[in-house]
Amino acid sequence: MSKIEVDAITEQSGSTLTTGGGAGKTVVVDATTVTLGRCGGTVALASGASQTGFGRTGTVDWQTGSIKTSTFTAANGEGYFANTSGGAFNMNLPAGVAGAIVSVADYAETFDSNNLTIVPNGSDKIGGQNQNAKGDVKGQSITLVFVDSTQGWINTMDSTSNVRGLIEYMTGSVSGSGNTLTTVCTNFKLATFTGPGTFTVCSLSTVDTARNKVDYVVVAGGSGGANYAYGAGGGAGGGFRESYTAAVGGSYTASPLATPTSLPVSAQGYPIVVGSGGAGAGSGTSQAGSPGGVSTFSTITSTGGGKSGGGTPASGCAGGSGGGGGGGSSGAGAATCAGAGNTPPVSPPQGNPGGTGIGHPSEPSRRGGGGGGAGGAGTAATQPAGGSNGGAGVTTGAKSSPATTPTGPGGFSGGAAGSGGGGPYTGTPGGFGAGNASFGNGGAGATNSGAGGGGSGANGSQGDGGNGGSGMVVIRYRFQ
Repeated sequence: MSKIEVDAITEQSGSTLTTGGGAGKTVVVDATTVTLGRCGGTVALASGASQTGFGRTGTVDWQTGSIKTSTFTAANGEGYFANTSGGAFNMNLPAGVAGAIVSVADYAETFDSNNLTIVPNGSDKIGGQNQNAKGDVKGQSITLVFVDSTQGWINTMDSTSNVRGLIEYMTGSVSGSGNTLTTVCTNFKLATFTGPGTFTVCSLSTVDTARNKVDYVVVAGGSGGANYAYGAGGGAGGGFRESYTAAVGGSYTASPLATPTSLPVSAQGYPIVVGSGGAGAGSGTSQAGSPGGVSTFSTITSTGGGKSGGGTPASGCAGGSGGGGGGGSSGAGAATCAGAGNTPPVSPPQGNPGGTGIGHPSEPSRRGGGGGGAGGAGTAATQPAGGSNGGAGVTTGAKSSPATTPTGPGGFSGGAAGSGGGGPYTGTPGGFGAGNASFGNGGAGATNSGAGGGGSGANGSQGDGGNGGSGMVVIRYRFQ
């Protein structure tokens, strides 16, 4: 038997020293202490090689390159990220061997809504029971170690305090044709809906739940003006509702109707309805104008402007603001009812009543009342003056930055004027709403203003009641 003893081996050329005889050979290093590598160096297994005899240290190798989205079978020594956002599924455990270890973590924080079911292999147990276990807590992570056949897999770590990056402020998006999401006052977003769409809260603040609120302006459609040759009621403004707090919406001048309570939101889509303006009554019909359409955002609903009165029916109808009464009554000085505002009632009120019309045996002496507006009641008709004012609208800086007058002639949700009857009487302009003429069409409410349409006192086919203006929904929130 030959034996070679040396104090050191140094490579003679190149930078690689190969020890061993290659395939089929074994290299044995027999010593009390064996040092591999040097300070700052690297010790690596060759590609395809495996290690034995080192044992595990109670940890797993996390499989970051393969996020699990459906039922799978775990392997000893591995950890998995399970994404159940698309639905619940199972993790099947491997056959239990003493010392085996498996871990799993909630990838998308959805274990609470879509559970991960943990299934033991055959007759193996989990915590002493041959039954399934569940990951059912948001952000949960679990580590199981197989101990013996009596207890089987035992949970050695169950964390529900998933540490995630903090989200300072909520984020949102807007859908629907013509609707926009813009930045105002540097730190605030303004979602403007001129038609139907969806406001989506994409994420919520994890720093302060008080930041998960929005301010809003919800304007319903105004009603159309009536047609009656002897005095037609003016269309009413659509209901107007607003909230404002500086912390949520920034610094601007809100309307007098704004509530100081912002609206909490959650991470979901909120369908937006923008009410259409009511159609004015056609010429020669002696009919009431059509009511405005409802506008909605979340729990906030604004009612459309109430019908304006004409000849038949003569009374105005209730709504966000009430329609003006027509001149249909034949009694001398008999008042025709106006529609009530703020219907259904909310606080602060979303609108005001219309003005009463007035009748007379002499048809040319009949008059129509003005439609109610968000800022004031419609004016009652008087004799011998022709026509009457509609109620005022309201202005708010919520729609733009810096604060400017919103869409519409003078504001949102103004009532329109009622017409005088029979002669050359012209109704005065309806506050901040649309005006009208005795012989001719009633003025139309501006698009997205929620203003009422003017009543038309034209004879025969000479004029139509004005169409009401459509509504609008505006949402403001802080994003940074």
